[in-house]
Amino acid sequence: MKVSFDNYTKLLDARGLRCPEPVMMLRLNMRNLEEGDVLLMLTDDPSTTRDIPKFCVFMDQQLLLIQTKEPPYRYLIKKLS
Repeated sequence: MKVSFDNYTKLLDARGLRCPEPVMMLRLNMRNLEEGDVLLMLTDDPSTTRDIPKFCVFMDQQLLLIQTKEPPYRYLIKKLS
């Protein structure tokens, strides 16, 4: 299966929010997903380019795909457990 920003279970649009709100919203949304679900997150906060990958490592979630060249930044995250 090819990984693509078009294949996701839930969309989280955090554009316009600033740190720490995008990560707080991500954590809340990941809690409500089932194992194997994929979340697409959109942000425009530059701090998320650092925070989202660290969140995924810390919370043991899989960062499938990332686009941070220009806003909106896109993160495709798979819930592992």
